This record gives sequence, C-alpha cells and structure tokens, in this order.
Amino acid sequence: MSLLILDPDIAAADALCGQLSDLEFECIATSQKAVAVELCRKGGVQLLVTAAADILDEIDQFPVGVGIVYVSHGPVNEQLMLRCMQQGVHDCWQLPMQADALRMRAADVLAKMRVLIKRVGSELQEMRSELERDQRAGQYIQLGMLPPNPMDIGHFRLEHKIEPSLILSGDFVDYFQITNRHFACYVADVAGHGASSAFVTVLLKNFSRRLRREYQTSMLTNAGEILAWINNELIDQQIDKHVAMFVGVVDTRENVLHFANAAHFPPAMVVHEDQVLSLEQAGKPLGLFADVKFGSLRVPFVPGDRLVVFSDGVLDLMAESSLEAKEQNLRETALSCSDMESLWSAFDASKLGPDDVSCLLVSYEQ
Repeated sequence: MSLLILDPDIAAADALCGQLSDLEFECIATSQKAVAVELCRKGGVQLLVTAAADILDEIDQFPVGVGIVYVSHGPVNEQLMLRCMQQGVHDCWQLPMQADALRMRAADVLAKMRVLIKRVGSELQEMRSELERDQRAGQYIQLGMLPPNPMDIGHFRLEHKIEPSLILSGDFVDYFQITNRHFACYVADVAGHGASSAFVTVLLKNFSRRLRREYQTSMLTNAGEILAWINNELIDQQIDKHVAMFVGVVDTRENVLHFANAAHFPPAMVVHEDQVLSLEQAGKPLGLFADVKFGSLRVPFVPGDRLVVFSDGVLDLMAESSLEAKEQNLRETALSCSDMESLWSAFDASKLGPDDVSCLLVSYEQ
C-alpha cells in the first residue's frame, strides 16, 4: 500500500481510508500503533497518516523513508503546527477536508517523499562508494604489512593465507627472524571484523618490528613472555579489543619449537611423519587483563615436520556438525596436505561466513 492510516478511532480511520481510496490512493487503515510500525518497517508504506497524538513523540520508530502526516479532527493552531515541524512531520491536515484539497495535499507529500528518497539514496550510494574506496586503500596497506609469501629462513619455508569476511581482516599472520638461530611466527585473531579489528593488526605489526629490536633473551625459550609483553602493550593502548594468538619461536640449532597460546582455537598442530600432535594449551586472550602470565611449552621440530595453524574461521568452512568431527577433519587435512595450496583447497571457501579465515604453514624441509 502507499498510504497507511493510523487512528485510535477505527471508524474515523476507515472513513479517511475510504475517502482516499475514492481518490485512487492505495491505502489501508489500522487502530494499532504496533501494527503500523511493523507494516512501515516491512516496506511498501510511503505515507503514514495518523491522528495518534503520541506518535509525535515516537516518530523515530518509523523508517526515514516513510512520510508522516498528522491529522487533527479539530482546529490546527500555531502551537500544534510548530510541534509537528519540530518532530519532523511532513504535513498537518485538519479534517474533514474537501476531496480536491485532500487529493492535492496527499499527492504533494508523496511527491516530496519520492524526491527525498531519491536524494537520500544517492547520498547513501556516494557514502558507500567512498567507504569502499577507503576500505580498499586500507586493504592495500594491510596486505603490505604481511610477510613475504612464501619466505625461507634457512631450511624452513613459511607460508600464509588470509581470507577476510569483508574487505579488511581482523586476522593477522607474521613471521620473522630474531637471531641467527631463532625465528618467531604467530597467528592473531582480533575480536570482531572490519575496520576496527583491522586497526589492531597495524599495532600487531608494530609489535613485530619492536620485538626484533627489544626482545629479551629469555623470550627465545619462553614464548609466553612474548604474549605477556604484547598483552601489556595492548592494555596500555586502551583499544577495547581482545586478541586470540598462537605464537611460536623455533630454535633452528636445537630443532625445538617453543610455543604459547592466548585463547587461540583451534589448536595448532605439528605433523611428524604419520602423526599429528595438537598443541593444546589454555590461556586468556590478550588485551583484557593486565599482568597476565602465559605458560610456554616446547616440542621437537625436526626435518620433515610441519607446523599448521588455522584461525577459528576455518570451522565455518567445514560440513561436519560437531566440533569434535571438525577438529578430526583438521588433523586429517594437516596430515595429508603438505603445502598451502592443498591445505586451503581442502575446505569450501564458498561457505565463508562472518569470520575471517587464516592459516600459517611452517615446513622444516629436509
């Protein structure tokens, strides 16, 4: 319908609806405000004509694209007109009204609403285009922060893949050499997605750079200290975002992976020959609690081994119904796929949901 008549007096609403119908306006009448709000929100209503005085204080319940006309069954004085204008009412009618005058007033408000909707639509499209341009520029910057793909450090090959749910990603992967015999790698999943989460990845990249310069020797064998340092840095920034992260430090001389976990899920995996070791470890997310301590564990990392780390968005790409079955699928995929291309193609990217998906693969080549 084009017009919706709302009047607590259903007889009066029906009478006005009949008069407007005789003037060839498509309309419907109701005496219930909740029904009127629901009909307007569903779409199809161009003009709400109401005699309900309380609507003047509740206009924000109705969509912007719906014109509002207040009708009075008594004289329309200056005070009422001023109140209607202040509340954003598009016209004020005094009933009863002659047919010709009613036709002209209704047609005039409808024409103004069509112009308004067209202008608002054009402005929204322009804003959307500008926002998308800004996000594309942000995506270009974000991609530039990622490490080389692939990257070789001695006999190790490091690869990554990130698929954002939107243009920008709240997932981030980084890896870099710290000393001649140590390199670090991590997968971070910032809570939420979009621009606000992507902003935190800029901070994470800055932390990567600082870590190479400011690391403590103890961090090389205690990855939990790295998480504690990043946690305190995020707390100091007061960004109101938390981060799940897996971090590993590989000692290329001792063939050892030191790792720590800050609420990262699913667990990272080390593939050794025909076995998969899940690196399960409890830990609170980063950025929420000050001075949190994170434990550090170690596993052998010898020639032929692979470290595989997914963010939790990968679970959305899997057909299995239970979490246990999804984790088993991940282990089987990690065992059978030795490169990033095969790892990624094992999942249905068309099922990408509201969460970003990322993967880190570190291979100790023989």
